[in-house]
Amino acid sequence: MLPEAFHANGSSSFTEFLSHYAPDRLPGAHTHRRQDDHDLAPHGTTIVAATFRDGVVMAGDRRATMGNLIAQRDIEKVFAADEYSCIGIAGSAGLANEVVDLFKVELEHYEKIEGTVLSADGKANRLATLIRSNLGLAMQGLAVLPLFAGFDLRQRVGRIFSYDVTGGRYEEREFHAVGSGSVFARGALKKLYAEDMTEDACTTAAIQALYDAADDDSATGGPDLTRRIFPVVSVVTGDGYRRIDDDAVGAIADRVINARLNRPDGPQAPLT
Repeated sequence: MLPEAFHANGSSSFTEFLSHYAPDRLPGAHTHRRQDDHDLAPHGTTIVAATFRDGVVMAGDRRATMGNLIAQRDIEKVFAADEYSCIGIAGSAGLANEVVDLFKVELEHYEKIEGTVLSADGKANRLATLIRSNLGLAMQGLAVLPLFAGFDLRQRVGRIFSYDVTGGRYEEREFHAVGSGSVFARGALKKLYAEDMTEDACTTAAIQALYDAADDDSATGGPDLTRRIFPVVSVVTGDGYRRIDDDAVGAIADRVINARLNRPDGPQAPLT
């Protein structure tokens, strides 16, 4: 038999319910850690997202670092949040996975209670609340910085949202990147991005941007040809969320790498 708390009237927020029933299960409710513990916990690195004519593409490299060591070569950092949105994680990998899992349940809980799907802005606001609950650990160096993207069913466009460690929410136009290699990835997308891109062109631009990030940032993993490990790439359109098959991503990565043999710094951006 379920406890009384499960039968009581409440809001549609699963996070609010959890804060009353089991606050110790929230991502921010962890015991105090030493200031340098962030060097002992795996960190995810670079995530990029870009809109195209039918929706939005999000891609993440596969490397996790622990100080100066490679902690994992095939970590996954891009996940479906629900049918029409996705989330990419940078920062403390363990805490980020907790936030992602709780965020998924939050969206499912709302849909079951209210009988409808949250709007794109509503989803972005719920995620901001979860990040804000982790502020104490973020101040100790265990930050979680997700990138959220989805297809807005009302506006019929792809949208991208970024966050800071305090839970501040910012809508990004056209493209964005987070993580240690984000500066280099955004620089690449500035040159490669064009309005009205196709899905294939947008996916290729995202992989090019991750390649440039890995070229200049040691914490970002580039395509691993020997192990056939390539970025995780997801697409969200009016038809819903879809992860691009690893073989298809590998084929694009192979084209990118072959082109870099002749031009190591990447494709030349048109001047017009």
